[in-house]
Amino acid sequence: MSDAELDSDDVQQLQDGLQRVREEIRKRIVGQQAVVEQLLTCLLCDGNALLESTPGLGKTLLVRTVADATDLDFSRIQNTPDLMPSDVTGTEIIRGDGDNREFVFERGPVFANLVLADEINRATPKTQAALLEAMQEQQVTVGGETYQLPKPFFVLATQNPIDQEGTYQLPEAQSDRFLLKILLDYPGEDEETEIVDRYTRRLNGGIDVDRVLTGERLRAAQGLVREVPIATDLRDRAIDLVRATRDHEQLEYGASPRASMGLVLAAKARAFLHGRTHVTAEDVEAMAPSVLRHRVIVDFRAEREGVTPDDVVADLL
Repeated sequence: MSDAELDSDDVQQLQDGLQRVREEIRKRIVGQQAVVEQLLTCLLCDGNALLESTPGLGKTLLVRTVADATDLDFSRIQNTPDLMPSDVTGTEIIRGDGDNREFVFERGPVFANLVLADEINRATPKTQAALLEAMQEQQVTVGGETYQLPKPFFVLATQNPIDQEGTYQLPEAQSDRFLLKILLDYPGEDEETEIVDRYTRRLNGGIDVDRVLTGERLRAAQGLVREVPIATDLRDRAIDLVRATRDHEQLEYGASPRASMGLVLAAKARAFLHGRTHVTAEDVEAMAPSVLRHRVIVDFRAEREGVTPDDVVADLL
């Protein structure tokens, strides 16, 4: 697809639709605009996102609001230590009576366009692994049968800090299935005042959000994102950045080629979200921390000194 085709009226309508989604999200979410941008970028990439923060910063509300504004089928999985894999994917049950009994697959909550895996690090590793096939292949296999998940399909998981009691650290294989790891921080004083005023004046905090973007239109935008051109030097910069994580003295493990693909695609999506038809260096640099922070492991000495993956990425940039 050429630049001329990318400048079509349809592209403009899709970009306008995404801006309307952001406006609808602002009705419920105060501040956190960088987080909202990264979340929408992830949806444009047809990827999964992991949101991490301390409790009470609106992670669950944000994901639910995105589903409301985009007209996507929504499902929530509340992860607990006793949650079983079949509680996520579904299970075969016997229906009928007498000679007419048969096994029927009862679909689990993973069969939705947007799946909120709330507090994913409270589920056991076995249950976390049940999401692996769905996140990567967009399908589940139960009883030898494979079932396709609806499209578009996203897993947006929330996670509280790992060192809290009763949590299980995500395996590296599953962490790598998340395109982005998005960190939420505390709001500023003015923002917190607005949050208190907004949600203490209404019963149940009820704030309506309009559905302004269909799943079909979102799929169309995802296709256009992959056609956004990126200059060879910027593509190589993204690849070099990922490759540099494998030799950094403060990292025990670096990022895989999946991170290179993710960084280039996320940069394209950010450019599209900003109404541009080409990738800039700012897009690559803005998306690098979220793409890489969960794919690299800081070694013991650096961790003891308080070095974080974000510090290493900033150093490499």
